[in-house]
Amino acid sequence: MQYQVDTHTHTVASSHAYSTIHDYIAVAKQKGIRLFANTDHGPDMADAPHFWHFVNLRVLPRMVDGVGILRGIEANIKNIDGEIDFFGDYLKQLDIVLAGFHEPVYPPSDKATHTKAMINAIKSGNVDIITHPGNPAYPIDIEAVARAAAEYGVALEINNSSFEVSRKGSEANCTAIAQAAKEFGTILVMGSDSHVAFSLGGFTRAQAIIDEVAYPPSRLLNRSPSALLAFLAARGHETVSDLIALFNDDDDIGDGANN
Repeated sequence: MQYQVDTHTHTVASSHAYSTIHDYIAVAKQKGIRLFANTDHGPDMADAPHFWHFVNLRVLPRMVDGVGILRGIEANIKNIDGEIDFFGDYLKQLDIVLAGFHEPVYPPSDKATHTKAMINAIKSGNVDIITHPGNPAYPIDIEAVARAAAEYGVALEINNSSFEVSRKGSEANCTAIAQAAKEFGTILVMGSDSHVAFSLGGFTRAQAIIDEVAYPPSRLLNRSPSALLAFLAARGHETVSDLIALFNDDDDIGDGANN
């Protein structure tokens, strides 16, 4: 199954990435991706775009050539309190907020600290998706995180890039996360974490893990544009209401899908 939704991409605004919005739109059209999120790194990263970059995302069109664009961020979890590097009313202007651990902002410490920081980010109400929680550099109490994510309606990401170009050794953790998510009713999403447009919508390795644990496709946010948009609307993102109308008749991948 070719999924039509990707929640995690980076552009040249994050200077260690290599594609523009235009590049992503062209590849999205080629691959049949109907909705993707532009989620450059939060401003506390050394080579991330300025804070104003995220404030001005409102200039991006909602749709280009039939492809929907979500205005987002991959923020940095900064400390044990779960604070991120984007805040206040500015958060309400974004369509989607991802957040995760990144070494230059929050160096690894110990399992208890990582777990508390991640759960506090989940509880904050500011984060929709936790990125690459299976990173072996940041061990966590997987069951505790999955329970908290289920309770607060936050999605956990199975990050395809972690198996191909970064965060080597993530497979076992991600399998355990997917299994715990299945058990506790936690929402999962696959993210390409593309730093070049060619990998947009690339979920092969992530999907293998989803399939291995028989995680129900009906709870996977990639299953349709409407599924993701409904999730974001339920989390209070009023900004996505105009996109929901465009995608409310799309096909939804259900439990019986052949993935």
